[in-house]
Amino acid sequence: MIHNYVVEQMAQDHSGHDVAHIERVVNLARHLLKRQPEAHQEIVLVAAATHDILDDKLVADVVAKRAELLTTYQQSGLTAKQIAAVLDIIDHMSYSKNLKTHYQLTLDGQIVQDADRLDALGAIGIGRTFYYGAHTGAPMYDPKIAPRTELNKADYRQQSPVINHFYEKLFKLGDLMNTEEAKIIAAQRIRFMQEFVQTFKNEWEFDD
Repeated sequence: MIHNYVVEQMAQDHSGHDVAHIERVVNLARHLLKRQPEAHQEIVLVAAATHDILDDKLVADVVAKRAELLTTYQQSGLTAKQIAAVLDIIDHMSYSKNLKTHYQLTLDGQIVQDADRLDALGAIGIGRTFYYGAHTGAPMYDPKIAPRTELNKADYRQQSPVINHFYEKLFKLGDLMNTEEAKIIAAQRIRFMQEFVQTFKNEWEFDD
């Protein structure tokens, strides 16, 4: 039931938070769960599947959507305790909500957060970054605009060149991973992205 609900909600997304993103995050969460047998699998997988449903950059009426999501959880057979655990994760896991104050997630939440952040890295991460930039009308690159260093949530939501996003957020995610396995995967994916960004700049500034 939850899977069908998520597919229905995210089917028309054109920002990089689509069904394919959800499926990759769930798969990454499954992978991380294998290294964390003490975690609660059902809570992790439900949170991974629904983590973008209440994202205020994607949803116009978060209050109404929250009530709808709560009903979906209840009808799927989750207990009140499980629902509370899932909502705690999706309410506090996003990058923007941790810019000012770091929220200490449960192990379950750390796994979901790592899985979501891993999908922002590597080849997929590059594709999603440019896809979202096109969605918002952001320029690919402007050498005259330096990446911002200190961001609050309002600053983070303001448009900046796509290449700057790698410096403002993506390259920093490796140090923010919670689990050891996620740190290993993140390091590999970030190296690939760093090589890409350098190649991009070399081609952009090419002068025979």
